[in-house]
Amino acid sequence: MTGKKKKDAQLLIRITAEERDRFIRLCEEMDTSAAREVRGFIRQFIETNYSAEEESR
Repeated sequence: MTGKKKKDAQLLIRITAEERDRFIRLCEEMDTSAAREVRGFIRQFIETNYSAEEESR
């Protein structure tokens, strides 16, 4: 294995069809994927907020 963790879970979110379509279109225009961008958002959110959460305990 190359150090990457296996992606073995899914997250179901509900958004409007218009939001989904606009997001997909923007991702395509930016030569990226919706999944990549959502994963990036989640990782950044965890990194930004996890340490603050841990410090408050």
